Amino acid sequence: MKNTFLPSKNSLNCKTWYLINAENKTLGRVASQIAQILMGKHNSDYSYHLDAGDYIIVINAGKIVLSGQKSTTKLYYSHSGRPGGMKTKTFSQLKDYMPERIIEKSVKGMLPKGPLGRNLFRKLKVYATDEHPHAAQQPILILEN
Repeated sequence: MKNTFLPSKNSLNCKTWYLINAENKTLGRVASQIAQILMGKHNSDYSYHLDAGDYIIVINAGKIVLSGQKSTTKLYYSHSGRPGGMKTKTFSQLKDYMPERIIEKSVKGMLPKGPLGRNLFRKLKVYATDEHPHAAQQPILILEN
């Protein structure tokens, strides 16, 4: 009988930093690739209950695009917690106001819910321009189609 290998927290200590340029990329395609890398599904020792993923730096978040008419029809909601505190913004309004939030919200929805998903989300760094303060980590550029 073969034993199934299950990695432990101690065997998953080597984390890699990746850099993704989101300029002229479609939001959903980039977000799904980011979520897979954060969860560690690209590694051979992937385990669904452990943090086996790597760090992601996303630059040029302000230049991300959507297909069709979603830039005017897609809505983002936030609530202050007070009665009548619902605020609604379209994609183009949020892109002008806080473009990092667009990628963060789409990736967060693709991550697992609970403490593991919150820890995975902390490894995502999103910047609106092409400048980032993580040069010391020597991130590897991911080339997309």
